[in-house]
Amino acid sequence: MASKLIPLSDKIVLRPVIQEEVLSSGLVIPDTAKEKPQQGKVIAAGNGKSKDDGKRIPLDVKAGDKILFGKYSGQEIKLNGEEYLIMREDEVLAVIEGGEMKKKK
Repeated sequence: MASKLIPLSDKIVLRPVIQEEVLSSGLVIPDTAKEKPQQGKVIAAGNGKSKDDGKRIPLDVKAGDKILFGKYSGQEIKLNGEEYLIMREDEVLAVIEGGEMKKKK
C-alpha cells in the first residue's frame, strides 16, 4: 500500500530537483561530488500556521510550485523509495515562475 505525506501546519513536502551535470569533455559529475540541490517541486503543503486567536495564516506556496531553498534547509526523508524534503515555509527563499533554472558552470 502506498503511503501519502500530508504536512501539518506551515510545513511543505517537496521533491528536490537533481540536475545531472555533464562537462564539455563528456564526464558526468556524480551526485556524491555535487552540492545538495537547492531547488525543488512542492508535492504537498499544510493548511497554514495558527495564530494565537486560532485563525490560520494560509501558505504562499502550493503543490506544483517550483521553489528555491537554502543548502541546509529541511529534513530529508525517504518514503516508498523516493527522497523528499520536509521544511517550514519560512525556509523557502523564492518561487520560480516560468522556465527552467539554468545551473552555473
